[in-house]
Amino acid sequence: MDIAIVGGGAAGFMAAITARRTNPSCKVTIFERAQKVLAKVEVTGGGRCNLTNSFAAISDLKQAYPRGYKLMKRLMMTFNHEDAYRWFEEHGVPLVTQDDDCVFPKAQDSHAVIDCLVQQAADLGVMVCCKSRLMDIRSMQDGRLELIFDNGTQRIFHRAIITTGGSPKGNNLQYLARLGHKIVPPIPSLFTFSIRDKAFCNLMGTVVDPVVMTIPGTKFRSKGALLVTHWGMSGPATLKLSSHAARMLAEQDYKSPIAISWTGERSRQEVEENILAMQIANPRKQLATLHPFGLPSRLWVYILSKLGLEAAKPWAEIGRKTFNRMIETLVNDQYTIMGKSAFREEFVTCGGVSLESINSKTLESKVCPNLFFAGEVLDIDAITGGFNLQAAWTTGFIAGSCVAE
Repeated sequence: MDIAIVGGGAAGFMAAITARRTNPSCKVTIFERAQKVLAKVEVTGGGRCNLTNSFAAISDLKQAYPRGYKLMKRLMMTFNHEDAYRWFEEHGVPLVTQDDDCVFPKAQDSHAVIDCLVQQAADLGVMVCCKSRLMDIRSMQDGRLELIFDNGTQRIFHRAIITTGGSPKGNNLQYLARLGHKIVPPIPSLFTFSIRDKAFCNLMGTVVDPVVMTIPGTKFRSKGALLVTHWGMSGPATLKLSSHAARMLAEQDYKSPIAISWTGERSRQEVEENILAMQIANPRKQLATLHPFGLPSRLWVYILSKLGLEAAKPWAEIGRKTFNRMIETLVNDQYTIMGKSAFREEFVTCGGVSLESINSKTLESKVCPNLFFAGEVLDIDAITGGFNLQAAWTTGFIAGSCVAE
């Protein structure tokens, strides 16, 4: 059996290795359009490769996978994060789990993961062809698949797995639409927010952890660290919110109100009681000298300025009206998103091949027999933290197992 893997990324390599292990008599070839394989794995996690997550903080997969969580729940019964952890350790990549539940190679270098995958594929006899861009697929009468590449070559395979990753340009998936697959328009799903507030952006480098970010009037909400940048907001809380609200924000042209609770999940009453106690205990101290809840001093001075308060003003001179405004700003600070900025390190798209078009047990196409899918080309995407690569390992393993049977 001759099998083609189209896409030399994480899902493609896991699929190729698994296929060869499942059926050693099959021939497997990886086709990659770029000059080298696993380029995205190389840069993920700041070059350290956040390859999975402990899932310790995840009680429902919907928290990690805004799209595709039902399918991931089914597939992870066969190959989950613990299986991925064990797989890499058994193949010579010692791992370490950080306090934030992210899993990295102990070497803190993505090349530990890349070298492992490339070596495993080579040892199993998997062929790799770079600079091979797939242009079209034709289903033949005998069930085989004819793959047509941009250099004019045509190759025939018994089966194929598409693992081409996210496709920011939806027209790259037109050849799959022609075969009858439903395509969900791809859009970015991990990005930072542009905020046109010069005084706020002057706080660049400031980190507040944790905050709660919400989009007023919706159920979209995230908790985590917020990083102020020279263009606006970044950090895990921002990326998580951008992932869950990706479709809505795209529909609104990335312009939306956003509210921040600088005090995390503390209730308004708790914040009010804390500030009142601080005021009573320190009536003569200047506002700027006491920043509540451990807020960075620069941020606290900014909040005071936003309220029109002088930093040198004594706490005793804060009236009830001003006090209430202060509480409101701490728990419900309002800004306006005025665009998105690419978060290149973890660039992810939502959309792709609709899960309605595939068999949820095997990842085989419902409309084109012998064609399978794995990875981000499917309409599965996750928040930052190793969850997207876990989806690649899981779907790659399932597709690789099923294609070789």
